[in-house]
Amino acid sequence: MMNHKDRRPENIAATEERLIAATVGNPVLLNKTVELEPYNPEWPRLFATLERQMREALGAKALMIAHVGSTSVPGLSAKPNIDVVLAVADSADEGSYVLPLERLGYGLRIREPDWFEHRMLKAAAIDGNIHVFSRGCSEIDRMLAFRDWLRSNEGDRKRYERTKQELAARTWKYMQNYADAKSEVVGEILERALGARHGR
Repeated sequence: MMNHKDRRPENIAATEERLIAATVGNPVLLNKTVELEPYNPEWPRLFATLERQMREALGAKALMIAHVGSTSVPGLSAKPNIDVVLAVADSADEGSYVLPLERLGYGLRIREPDWFEHRMLKAAAIDGNIHVFSRGCSEIDRMLAFRDWLRSNEGDRKRYERTKQELAARTWKYMQNYADAKSEVVGEILERALGARHGR
């Protein structure tokens, strides 16, 4: 579940209710602080491994695969968890991509039909989250714009990192609580990123 400001819940109870509804199985409790690591040049190589696995499993059904999230931004500290966005023809058609990925040990963890038909799978040997959307989904553009802006804008990259570090030092019941707490700064940075991308 992503931390765009449009999805920010009113309170922690709303987050928990939404998380339980969207999770396949039981939500994983955190009940501790969030551990961030300095940028690791190994992260792009881990993404490349995930990309290769998905392309071999899905073939032409994988219309786009991109490295997103903090591990895709050189110089930015992050949870050592590789976020990947996968575009398919129809993310609601789980049978077309979930089963081939499950054969590799990936597991479906999030199903959000009311939010761009988003699905999220956990990778197997590599700690990775695979975010699946339909081709042309506007959320893909936002994720890529945010990544590209942080890669090229040192001021916002440092601001985002400071925010992450301050929030990571707190204790959170779920990881999603930490993600939601970043929503305000993410929304502000994303607005600048999209404005630059679209010439506003």
